Amino acid sequence: MITEQLINPGSIVVVGGSNDITKPGGKVLKNIIDGNFSGDIYVTNIKEDEVQGLKSYKDVSELPEADLAVIAIAARFVTDVVDFLARQKNTRAFIIFSAGFSEESEEGKKLEKELVEIVNSVNGTLIGPNCIGVLTPQHSSVFTYPIPKLTSQGCDFISGSGATACFIMEAGIPNGLTFANVFSVGNSAQVGVEEVLKYLDETFDNEKSSKVKLLYIENISKPRMLLKHASSLIRKGCKVAAVKAGSSEAGSRAASSHTGALATSDDAVDALFKKAGIVRCHGREELINVASVFMHPQTKGNKIAVITHAGGPAVMLTDQLEKEGMEVPYIDTPESQELLTHLFPGSSVSNPIDFLATGTAEQLGIIIDYVNEKFKNIDAMIVIFGTPGLFPVFNVYDLLDKKIKESKKPLFAVLPSVLTAKEEVDDFISKGNINFPDEVALGKALCKVYKTPPPDEEVFERPQINSSKIREIVDNSPDGYLEQQKVLQLLDAAQIPRAEEAIAKTVEEAVEAAEKSGLPVAMKVIGPVHKSDVGGVILNVKNIESVKKEFEKLMDIKDTTAVLMQPMLSGMEVFAGAKYEENFGHMILCGMGGIFIEVLKDVSMWLAPVNENIATKMIQNLKSYGIIKGTRGQEGVNVKLFADVLVRLSALVEAAPEIYELDLNPLLGNPEKVIAVDARMNLKKNV
Repeated sequence: MITEQLINPGSIVVVGGSNDITKPGGKVLKNIIDGNFSGDIYVTNIKEDEVQGLKSYKDVSELPEADLAVIAIAARFVTDVVDFLARQKNTRAFIIFSAGFSEESEEGKKLEKELVEIVNSVNGTLIGPNCIGVLTPQHSSVFTYPIPKLTSQGCDFISGSGATACFIMEAGIPNGLTFANVFSVGNSAQVGVEEVLKYLDETFDNEKSSKVKLLYIENISKPRMLLKHASSLIRKGCKVAAVKAGSSEAGSRAASSHTGALATSDDAVDALFKKAGIVRCHGREELINVASVFMHPQTKGNKIAVITHAGGPAVMLTDQLEKEGMEVPYIDTPESQELLTHLFPGSSVSNPIDFLATGTAEQLGIIIDYVNEKFKNIDAMIVIFGTPGLFPVFNVYDLLDKKIKESKKPLFAVLPSVLTAKEEVDDFISKGNINFPDEVALGKALCKVYKTPPPDEEVFERPQINSSKIREIVDNSPDGYLEQQKVLQLLDAAQIPRAEEAIAKTVEEAVEAAEKSGLPVAMKVIGPVHKSDVGGVILNVKNIESVKKEFEKLMDIKDTTAVLMQPMLSGMEVFAGAKYEENFGHMILCGMGGIFIEVLKDVSMWLAPVNENIATKMIQNLKSYGIIKGTRGQEGVNVKLFADVLVRLSALVEAAPEIYELDLNPLLGNPEKVIAVDARMNLKKNV
């Protein structure tokens, strides 16, 4: 929990405060004093009578009561100090810089657990240990630089790494990125990124709170909390971007099913972020650029005008935008020809709009006005303007400042001459603007923001399924792969269409099943996990003699217990599956089926639950969607019926969360039906 004493304390004690500002205890005290904290400041230092002009208390027992304690002493002394302050001095918020806890040893882990128990016992807040502190408009309780001037119009930034927080601020501030609050949570012993985001959501004020939230996360311990509060904030009008680091270990791991092999823990992070509406970034610079895009009005469409006096950067930007799905549409209208008359000969208005190196501030203003008022098919504009250093360009950047504030459409400034025109760029930024020094980085960020979907709907209707039957089957089944008959019963209970099947344990039963369904038939082993790998699938068996022969052959395969008999069906092979990821819940997957799963690795994933709208988008987002919907005269798959299978699959794993892995591969689809031909389910209870 986040207490008021952390955010807006009336008094702060720095335990381990120092006159040496090269030490954390000295630097944090200086930062608090320089930040003009309005409350009382106390200091403890066993060797000093006075620290930075303040009386030093040599023992915590001598201290007055304090709302917030900032602690910069050796780890072995921290627990006793926190216990005393919490119980004797009514302290309800603690920021612990000290290292040497769970990040270092088992003994440190025990100390950290004790700290949490003490703070929880008084309903307090613990930030850290092993962190750089907290920055709010009320107090600068950090021992590092930079310390940005905070504004509610800036970003709320929560970081699991103190150093990374500093690096991101250092890179963003010179470009004009501003901050509202900064939280470094360190080891997240009690309060992690998720808890801070929860606090920001529950205390959100549309008039006063920041509408941009930036996250740097190394471990998502409470994904459902993150999902709930990120999506809630976005629905309130906020924008959220995050870097999730430390995902490479999940790159590939052995698994016994297609879903297990294809869906990793990092895929679960992707799925979580998409479901929440979080823009996922993959580095500090990308997070800064996305945050800087967030600080502009939202782009309502994907059609961009590129305005430039330098051809090369405009070409690179256009390439990047077009590659990532944005458009730089060709402009050829009476209005564009009229615009051309205001520019120097040789200028181009076809988009990119190039008004040449000799172009003036006045011409730039005319172009922006035309894009705003007369080019109706343009949703946003990017202005690229540097300088060769022949003369100052203050007038151009002053005009840009004015136009950005007046523009009806989002207007982004790319000012690459950060050395040659440093004074002009700094002046532009000082007026509350943001500069993108690199046009391609802006293009990537703009595309990423535009393509990130909004949060899932909060409530949607589930399909009708037989939940009681599902529970009966699962409750009476052991862990491991379900026997085939129970798999079929679960599909029927979820109303997922499947091929008519019979299980044959004798050759006579195989012949009877073939005669009943009609020839030709498909015959598949029951027992081996990967049927195709062991030669356990025989298709298009056309006569009874062949049925007998193939049955004997299949039964000789190791681990085979029976043979599954199915009528031959036609259609395109597609795939649906589900995979449980610890803490995250179930991921729903779809793609091309059969061998194409491994070959193409073209899979859409989403966290359950999914509805028809989400399921349809999952299918449409596949690279192979053009094939699935039908191409060059070939029949495609009924996308609505395919989506319905995904929705019912989602409902099935909601009713039976013990389903650890589930494969429907292949599903055979055509314009009339989508039918599960092969299914496999693996149960793990108490996961």
